This record gives sequence, structure tokens and C-alpha cells, in this order.
Amino acid sequence: MKAVAARVTRASVTVDGTVIGAITEPGLLVLLGIHASDDRVKAATMARKLHELRILRDEQSCATAGAPLLVVSQFTLYGDTRKGRRPSWTAAARPEVAEPLVEAMIEELRARGATVATGRFGAMMAVESVNDGPFTVLVEV
Repeated sequence: MKAVAARVTRASVTVDGTVIGAITEPGLLVLLGIHASDDRVKAATMARKLHELRILRDEQSCATAGAPLLVVSQFTLYGDTRKGRRPSWTAAARPEVAEPLVEAMIEELRARGATVATGRFGAMMAVESVNDGPFTVLVEV
């Protein structure tokens, strides 16, 4: 499981002209990729790492600051570009495996008390964000 976590002052996801998920205060925009070998244990571990990651202002985490997260599924994080000009997606989990794991990770964040907004799995989404810093890290479990 792989995530790009960006510290933002605000972020939103729009599908078909309608905002479906947004955070309007400082928090994290999380682009989440699911590997073909991932499971619910990794989803729980990723949720804990993201919730406790101390990359907000004054070295705070979403857990300590009560900051929201916007989670957007992004299978393209597992695109392999080492050969040729077209990415290979073989490492990314198939949708029927990935979607329940994305949902499990979101449920785990919420169980920890996090405020979580989301995109829509499989939809063509327009993601807008105002990066803070910018401060962006790659998180892998």
C-alpha cells in the first residue's frame, strides 16, 4: 500500500461538476494506491501511519491537531514506467480487491476519530488542493 500525503490548507474532489468531498481547513490530502498483495492488516497500518504522521504545522499530526483528511483512491501510484513509454499497471490491485481495502482504510481512520472526506472509487475526479509548504511525503506499508 502506498500513499502520497500532502499537507494542505484545503482540498476538494469534484465528480461530474459536483463537489463530493472536501476539507476546508488545514489537513492532509491523501492519494492512496493499493498493491495487488495488500490486505486489511496493511489498510489498518496505513490508517494509523497517516493519522499519526507528524507533518502538520508545529510537528503535529491529524490525531493531535484534530485535522481532517481527504482520501482519494489512485491506482496510478503503482504504474511501472521502467520499460517503454506506457506504464504497466500489473502491480496495482484489481478494482474488486482495491475498493474494499480503500474503504477499510477509511473506516479505520474514522474508528480512530479522524474526520475523513473521500473521492469516489473508479470515477473520473478533479482534485483541487492548496498545498501548505509545500510538504508532501510518500508513505508505504
